[in-house]
Amino acid sequence: MSFINELKRRNVFRVGIAYVLISWVLLQGADFAFDLINAPNWVIQALFLLAALGLPGVLIFAWVFEMTPEGIKREKGIDRSQSVTPQTGRKLGRVIIVFLVLAIAVLLVERFVNVPDSGQSVSNDVTVQSPPKTVPEEPTNKVETSGRQSVAVLPFVAMSNGPDDGYFADGLTEEILNSLAQLPELLVTARTSAFTFKNQAVPIQEIAARLGVANIVEGSVRRSGDRLRVTAQLIRASDGFHLWSNNYDSSSADTIAVQEDIAEKIAVALNVVLDEHKRKLMQKNGLRDVEAFIAFQRGLELYEQAHNRSEKAAVHLVQANQFFEDVLQRVPDFSAAWSRHSDLYIHQIIDDSMDTQTLGTADVEIIETFELARADYEKAILFARTSDERASLELDLAYLTGNWRGMTDRIEKLLEQTGCFSSIWFDAVFLPYGYAERLYPKVEELVVCDPLAATNWQSLAMTQIWGQDPDGVIEVTRRGLAIVDSDDLVARLAKGWILKGQNEKAQAELDTRIKSVDSVEPQLVGVAAALGHRERAEDLFEEYRGSQYENRFNTLAMYAWTGDRENANRLAADFDQHPFGHIALSISVLNCECGSPWDLSATPVFAAKIAESGLHWPPPSPMTFPLKDW
Repeated sequence: MSFINELKRRNVFRVGIAYVLISWVLLQGADFAFDLINAPNWVIQALFLLAALGLPGVLIFAWVFEMTPEGIKREKGIDRSQSVTPQTGRKLGRVIIVFLVLAIAVLLVERFVNVPDSGQSVSNDVTVQSPPKTVPEEPTNKVETSGRQSVAVLPFVAMSNGPDDGYFADGLTEEILNSLAQLPELLVTARTSAFTFKNQAVPIQEIAARLGVANIVEGSVRRSGDRLRVTAQLIRASDGFHLWSNNYDSSSADTIAVQEDIAEKIAVALNVVLDEHKRKLMQKNGLRDVEAFIAFQRGLELYEQAHNRSEKAAVHLVQANQFFEDVLQRVPDFSAAWSRHSDLYIHQIIDDSMDTQTLGTADVEIIETFELARADYEKAILFARTSDERASLELDLAYLTGNWRGMTDRIEKLLEQTGCFSSIWFDAVFLPYGYAERLYPKVEELVVCDPLAATNWQSLAMTQIWGQDPDGVIEVTRRGLAIVDSDDLVARLAKGWILKGQNEKAQAELDTRIKSVDSVEPQLVGVAAALGHRERAEDLFEEYRGSQYENRFNTLAMYAWTGDRENANRLAADFDQHPFGHIALSISVLNCECGSPWDLSATPVFAAKIAESGLHWPPPSPMTFPLKDW
């Protein structure tokens, strides 16, 4: 005990504590400065090593020497009665308090400035459960989750500004999201909806209400040279309580391990029991290659721009494919990159099928384009992550190629799937041929998975129209319009009122809620025709034919709506001569919602495909068009 007391008397403990606090605060400041100048990782590591090596020397110095009014002297040469160690100790105590306050301030800044604000403090690397602090509010997008925990993974915030850091953060987010989506116990919001909130300061509870989920994952990423800092937290939306959080300080080489650990810890915090099989499912889903998921995010950005009514859609798809090719060079078995890479070729095929100048000829170039699309699809099918995903891709390929034999069996196989549809063309394949009622719960599940994708709400409304359920159309479109802004949904709401025989309400919806006529002109032609307003329908039709949005499968439907049977048959016959005209013809059937838009005898090639498919013809006519007399 005398030795311990002597350590205390000579202020060795106080010196050691002050040294550690001062070193820690200075290292944090240096770390921040090095982030700004992108200093290599070894610099901060070297400083930390020097600070650690210095501690024993400082402690020895405090034991051997003492601060006196005359300067530093060896302790053994000082008269104990003249020693000023008590005064020195008090000074050291004040220094310790100052730097302790600074250390706490640094920790608070690290936690609340570098992490997206959720309005709550965060604990470090803990998993906790506690009663709700407040009574949860009912979300506006209340959905049935079948007892599953629901969670949305928001885009992690890039806290550094390197050229790839934003894509790196998005890639890390999507890897976590896709890993969690493999667990049947969890309902995970799709990327499209979750990424809607990127760079938006929206309260957690509002986000959760719009997405219809109970839990939110958010975080931040900072990269500096080879150094990586990731903060992640799982928040219960009803009361803002943090179910789990952790900070990761590592190197970029550990990115995959960090991503996997975050996904697994979130799953455990949501009461998922992870076994080896589930862990392998989570790992199998990801790219597991940092450069690949950065390239994939760059490609997705261009891909999404191309599908957002962009005038440069073709250019964006070409650029996107360059990044997808970079991904596939590094990860050749990544199905999602193969399927998206095919999209450019599919657009070229569809555009060509609607060009009357090339109809009637087997254009060599378009056949070559088709072979490229087929090759991509076959690779996507080969490397599909699940049997359900493979079945969806196989149906899409059969539809695009015109190989419709056994199509009803493919449809039945997809209807047996659980979870969210991944088929792109299910609307055109299912709805006109008597599957609307059975398809509805599948599309409802798709809306639950991806609630902010307007196209999902449109598909859900279409199932109700084809199922001739006017109350269902009105209910679905109203639900959708409370969440997404879509003129297309407004037009379908009007169709719901027409199906109920309330034409004045239909017109009122169009007059008060449509924001951009150009974006939904085909729908408005159909509504006017369904109301029997010939002049209005023909005027809108004429405006549409000269617009930048014109496509000829809508034109075919408009001929049918306005009762122009001759031109409908002529255009349908033109489509039928093209190697891929069946695509335009089937989309026309879907969009028309009028039964058969033309006489099947005008399209012998398409008629043969219908015969071998086993699909019912003619399709039902869910809506009545007074101007159409066949």
